[in-house]
Amino acid sequence: MKGDIGVIGLAVMGQNLILNMNDKGFKVIAFNRTISKVDDFLNGAAKGTNIIGAHSLQELVDKLEKPRKIMLMVRAGEVVDDFISQLVPLLDKDDIIIDGGNANFPDSTRRTHELAEKGIRFVGAGVSGGEEGARHGPSIMPGGNEEAWPYVKPILQAIAAKTPEGEPCCNWVGRDGAGHFVKMVHNGIEYGDMQLICEAYQFMKDGLGLDYQQMHEIFSIWNRTELDSYLIEITADILGFKDENGEPLVEKILDTAGQKGTGKWTGINALDLGIPLTLITESVFARCVSALKEQRTQTGKLFNKTIKPIEGNKTEWVEALREALLASKIISYAQGFMLIREASENHDWALNYGKTALLWREGCIIRSAFLGNIRDAYETNPDLVFLGADPYFKEIIENCLDAWRKVTAKAIECGIPMPCMTSAITFLDGYTSERLPANLLQAQRDYFGAHTYERTDKPRGEFFHTNWTGKGGDTASTTYDI
Repeated sequence: MKGDIGVIGLAVMGQNLILNMNDKGFKVIAFNRTISKVDDFLNGAAKGTNIIGAHSLQELVDKLEKPRKIMLMVRAGEVVDDFISQLVPLLDKDDIIIDGGNANFPDSTRRTHELAEKGIRFVGAGVSGGEEGARHGPSIMPGGNEEAWPYVKPILQAIAAKTPEGEPCCNWVGRDGAGHFVKMVHNGIEYGDMQLICEAYQFMKDGLGLDYQQMHEIFSIWNRTELDSYLIEITADILGFKDENGEPLVEKILDTAGQKGTGKWTGINALDLGIPLTLITESVFARCVSALKEQRTQTGKLFNKTIKPIEGNKTEWVEALREALLASKIISYAQGFMLIREASENHDWALNYGKTALLWREGCIIRSAFLGNIRDAYETNPDLVFLGADPYFKEIIENCLDAWRKVTAKAIECGIPMPCMTSAITFLDGYTSERLPANLLQAQRDYFGAHTYERTDKPRGEFFHTNWTGKGGDTASTTYDI
């Protein structure tokens, strides 16, 4: 009996996905470029299972049922292309290659078309959930060549996480690079969520002077509110964790954050498409600032930086902070879906926004209770442009607005950096302003560069140029939009 699917790459994610597939009754053929890792896996975590090892790509291909399904769980970029180039000569028409790594979506678009010309069907599937998710049920976001979906659907949906109603957090996203684009935005929202939580932590610790046990208890309580989510849950666990000396471990971790690039890609795509993804982009920059540890230490001494303690009732401040965090989190998702909508229309993907929210309901890093409310919002109104306009989320934002302003204003007053919470409320203030000072900006552009402007007393699309000094000419520059 031949294998149902082959998996290349035996790092943590690859191994756990294989074990997950085996648990669901699929026969998996495992391969790794370092052959010894295949035997180590078979004699270790895979011992006693139905998993079969392959010691060459040819052996992997020979052991698979047609049409062959091969999933790559390797580092994004050149490594994926290298394996594809080695596999193609060994495969037959209609075989399927699945890339389950964190690929940049233009690469998945390119691979879909290049492989289609060779008769091979390509699927770019974003996988989220980390080690635990891969083992017990991740969120999976497949896109690419839709002809492959009926063949990979039974496997991917079987291993995916399930909502409380039993719906798989895996469904076809769209053609070309749509799956990896949605995964990229997921990771961008993840960046934003994590930074927002860190800002709340610093407000409590440095502003309110709370200890780690108090913060552990607060996050545990918050996880039973609308903030119920995986990241809030693990934050409570982290804040309550003691090292071998009985002291909070997180306090001893160096405050320099790493990143792998998906947050940066999200920000770049937002700029390319003209979407104000302010919160997520600030979260990327916050990691960049954190990496400048030595510079921060020196500059802090230069400016004699201190954080003023926050006075007043701490219980009231904690509740205000919870509301500020909740409202900011809604803005993060709202901006993320604005980007997804723009990309869908730009690339003609016809993405289903409600189903996208469902993909993230369980299994992934940003899984949270209110993703069900996001799904409901887009099912009620598929044309919803701004998530905050949905009645459920609008009411939350309006109820939280006073506390949100109070917290961000106090943070600035006391010297606590809150780039994401402040950018979120600034975005909302701009997005809800009928008139912004961009009229002056356009006048400036026209003054120094003859870039023209539109007038409020004339139809849209009619452009004007003024000779502001009497010395300039009447020739206007070309007008264009981002």
